[in-house]
Amino acid sequence: MTTQPPAPDRIAGPAVKIQQHSLLQVDQLMVYFPIRQGLIIERKVADVRAVDGVSLTVKRGETVGLVGESGCGKSTLARSVIRIHQPTSGRIHFDGVEITHMKGEPLRRIRRRMQMIFQDPYASLNPRMSIGSMLEEPLRVHKIKGRREAQLEVRRLIEVVGLPRNAVNRYPHEFSGGQRQRAGIARALAVRPEFIAADEPVSALDVSIQAQIINLLEQLQKEFNLTYLFIAHDLSVVRHVSDRIAVMYLGRVVELSASADLYREPLHPYTHALVSAVPIADPTVEVKRRRIILRGDVPSPINPPSGCRFHTRCWLRRELGNPERCVVEDPALREIKPTHAAACHFAEELVPEDRRRSMVQAASAHSSAVAPVDDEEELPPHVEQDVTPSQPEEVLPH
Repeated sequence: MTTQPPAPDRIAGPAVKIQQHSLLQVDQLMVYFPIRQGLIIERKVADVRAVDGVSLTVKRGETVGLVGESGCGKSTLARSVIRIHQPTSGRIHFDGVEITHMKGEPLRRIRRRMQMIFQDPYASLNPRMSIGSMLEEPLRVHKIKGRREAQLEVRRLIEVVGLPRNAVNRYPHEFSGGQRQRAGIARALAVRPEFIAADEPVSALDVSIQAQIINLLEQLQKEFNLTYLFIAHDLSVVRHVSDRIAVMYLGRVVELSASADLYREPLHPYTHALVSAVPIADPTVEVKRRRIILRGDVPSPINPPSGCRFHTRCWLRRELGNPERCVVEDPALREIKPTHAAACHFAEELVPEDRRRSMVQAASAHSSAVAPVDDEEELPPHVEQDVTPSQPEEVLPH
């Protein structure tokens, strides 16, 4: 790709047609990992299809949540967007510039504008470097600050994320899990990025610390005008922080909508099962609502099922009499309602509320997790409840 001389703070290059106000656009992205056999002569025998045809747009200033079961490709997608993993095919555009195969100095410059917060706050930090040295290094690598200015910026970053002042000279093993995650956030902020991929930034922390980190990320987003791709297993956390939510299953996005719409009216049977598993703080509601427990295990990404990848576990297909279309035809992600898309041949069956309620009751009747209550008292799995994470004891300063 031919590029023009870059400006100091961004990469210049040929613009492409993307959606208005989009900062990141992923088009039919595929990331395969080869499986090889042989000791002397290796040969490829198969591929792990970690990400298999994902298209996603993230607008400037918004937070897009990414949810799904373990192994569905969430982290691989985030690492590919940041260009830690090389995509097998597809395209990645950042602010109108294609970065899919960008290398060398252009990639180094673009990485100043996009950073990542890793899942494990201990493994992602160099145990032989002090926190101050880790925060100062990107400032010097990208030639953002001189030595003296970099030291002042490090102290400011430490204060912004709520670490003690003496953290400059301390090492990762001297901090708690929450403090190490704050150090990881500070490192991501050091180069003043526009986009941050947060890969389960609170999954390794206890509940009270989770709330503090979530509040911190929201405060930093307002202060620095950040754009987030937020990955998490806890759907209540994703609901709290996200403007839109994308649901992944076996390497593909199967539903995409506004956060409130996804929880109030899920249109993909897989999403319906996920939402039904979100704990509700009210024990009276929790004991009465219907749960949908999926049968079977997640298929292998090495040899995914034909047609719809969810058809081997789909409760909706079972209630509709196992139509053959689910087995032979791969559903596209299509708009079922305005701003609400789902990859299901029969998503329209879940749009009418009465029809959806009867389907859910019939499906949950085959589940071992059904509570012994009367039908008229049962609530749909998407009952609106406040599932916002508990707030921290004190509000962190900006």
